Amino acid sequence: MAAIKISSKVEQAEWQALQELARESHQTISGLLTEAIADYVRRRRMRPLVLDHLEASIAENEELGRRLAE
Repeated sequence: MAAIKISSKVEQAEWQALQELARESHQTISGLLTEAIADYVRRRRMRPLVLDHLEASIAENEELGRRLAE
């Protein structure tokens, strides 16, 4: 996959922590940022799907929920 160049501002303390992590883990900043962005996107997309399944399960088991509440 082709890489693109981005520019952004971050807090200095967070940037320093990222640099330390890159050194400790023998990874590049670019690699860590790519991994972090992919994780973030995956979590954000997963949440609505999980909530949809939860709502469907609650609706499906409404009677059981009532009985358990008694």
